[in-house]
Amino acid sequence: MVKAVFERASRVEKDFLLFVLAGMFIGIGQSVDGSTLNNFLKENFHMAIVQRSMLEIPREMPGFLVFLIVGFLYALGDIRIAVLANLTAGLGMFLLGIIPPNYAIMLMCIFVYSSGQHVFMPLFNSIGMSFANDGRLGRKLGQINAANTAALVASSAILWLLFRYLRISYTVSFTIGAIAFAAAGIVMMLMQPKNSRGIKGRFVFRKKYSLFYWFSVLYGARKQIFLTFGPWVLVDVFRQKVTTMTILFFTIAFLSIFVKPLTGRLIDGLGERLVLAGESALLVFVCLGYVFADRLSGNGPVIIVSACYIIDQLMNSAAMARATYLKKIAVCEEDVSPTLSAGISIDHIVSMFLPTLGGIIWHSNGSAGYKYVFLGGAIIALVNFFSALRIRIRHATPITET
Repeated sequence: MVKAVFERASRVEKDFLLFVLAGMFIGIGQSVDGSTLNNFLKENFHMAIVQRSMLEIPREMPGFLVFLIVGFLYALGDIRIAVLANLTAGLGMFLLGIIPPNYAIMLMCIFVYSSGQHVFMPLFNSIGMSFANDGRLGRKLGQINAANTAALVASSAILWLLFRYLRISYTVSFTIGAIAFAAAGIVMMLMQPKNSRGIKGRFVFRKKYSLFYWFSVLYGARKQIFLTFGPWVLVDVFRQKVTTMTILFFTIAFLSIFVKPLTGRLIDGLGERLVLAGESALLVFVCLGYVFADRLSGNGPVIIVSACYIIDQLMNSAAMARATYLKKIAVCEEDVSPTLSAGISIDHIVSMFLPTLGGIIWHSNGSAGYKYVFLGGAIIALVNFFSALRIRIRHATPITET
């Protein structure tokens, strides 16, 4: 009996380390995406703000479909689906680097890459939380995210050096990212199948999870404003080059090594209610920073907007609180993965269409149009703040599904 327990513990620890290593490879791929994609689109396809915002429809469509994709692949279990997702992301990113400057082909490649990336999103949290046997969900997710971010730091620094001194092409950059995603998939193949939990129900909707669904709607709006328009303000309005964006991405990644584990500990110590409310309150000031930054002289506007961009990206770590909140209120363990997937799909209903609306608002109001977009972001942050105050966590009573 003792030997069996020891062997099981050793296997779980090995699988945890393999998952951390896979997360590090994924971090390399994410650094390529975050550092170069916007400049790639601007330089190779000469996009204006309306075109860039409309691109979010095909780019975020896989997020809307992830609930169905994970549902139909449910028999494979979390880990095998994660393997398939990262191999798909690698394929899409590789193709993105070798295609001719054709808009339709570019959309298809981004759709393939985005499909793999979005399918893995809910699985990252559900697999990660499965290793938290002591109930410290936030801390375990924080550790995994910190390893992922450490890889972001190293790869962002290397990318900056490669772009700055060797002047590598986007083809080389995307190939590096593609290899990293493929390596993540291969590493997860080594994880024990017994730790790959099958998803009991393909699709789960419960009234009990309604606040989680509402957070998903708000997160879709909040996320997309900063994912699409935050870096685009720097690239389009303030004319910052790929080297600047790479430095910013490096800064975000370096600080996240400390912020993500800290956020995990805050979730365990203070609770999801205070963490999500605090993030929302800070986000209001970030939005106002974007709005009023141009009142400064010299390099002041670029510095303020860059700082707002960094702070927002760091606050994304609070998204862990939504996952741990669901885990704590789930009526049964099998609800977690499909409900997280449902949350991804819900937030992407907003993510697909909000950028188009924001792009139209920006374009219709000229050079200052982006300010109205971020004023809208401040309103969303306020709604999220008051919604977070409604969080009440009680121990769920497990039920038996038939």
